[in-house]
Amino acid sequence: MTRKLVVITGASAGIGVAFGRAYGAQGWDVVLTARREDRLIALRNEITTRYGVTAHTLVADLADPAAPSAIVAELEARGLKADGLVNNAGYGLAGTYAQSGWDEQAAFLQVLATAPAELTHRLLPGMLARRYGRIINVASLAGIVPAAPGHTLYGAVKAFLIKFSQSLNQECLGTGVHVSALCPGFTRSEFHDVNGTRDQVTRMAPWMWQRAEPVVEGAIAAVERNQSIYVSGGFNKGLAALGRILPDTIGEALVRGQSKNFRKMD
Repeated sequence: MTRKLVVITGASAGIGVAFGRAYGAQGWDVVLTARREDRLIALRNEITTRYGVTAHTLVADLADPAAPSAIVAELEARGLKADGLVNNAGYGLAGTYAQSGWDEQAAFLQVLATAPAELTHRLLPGMLARRYGRIINVASLAGIVPAAPGHTLYGAVKAFLIKFSQSLNQECLGTGVHVSALCPGFTRSEFHDVNGTRDQVTRMAPWMWQRAEPVVEGAIAAVERNQSIYVSGGFNKGLAALGRILPDTIGEALVRGQSKNFRKMD
């Protein structure tokens, strides 16, 4: 019997690694793509040995506008058909909008917005033709609650991924293709090391944090039931509900007061 295959971006750390392991445990073959080949190879070997599935590695930097088409071309060259796609690659760009160069902002948008949209656009037709597909866009609670100062485009991009997932979910109803946006809150990973906020967030209460594994398990269950938005964890669900019902002025003031705990302004 042919196993299903899922493509996972940003598969070298954190939530991406957890997705690779979770899908491997469920009997899916996986394509792991990220920039760091050594980590991809280590995860490939682990998944293959532990779960008896086939794990492929594909080194790519999604900041390169040519990367999404190159990834799809390589899949075709290897004779691989994607039954699933997890658009997970991402990072935070510290500081205020005026402090950074446009090249940095453009690369950020390419990785977190353009690349997921393009990969989805290129792989979706095959899923529709085979009448089966699972697409998870890793967004964030930041895309639901009022935006904070610093890391200026982060919440905006995550809100884009949420709306994109909602719309695509509606378009694909009845086709066998399910689409979901995963909205985690604070999750233990390398994310905060990369964006320079590790010292800040370590002072936050431990109960505010989640492990990557249950976040991913919940996301996979959500896309199976075709839930367009999945917020992980009870605390985060509560924050998301507040973010939707509070007046903007109050929500913005609350977030502004707490932003020093999770946003780096310089």
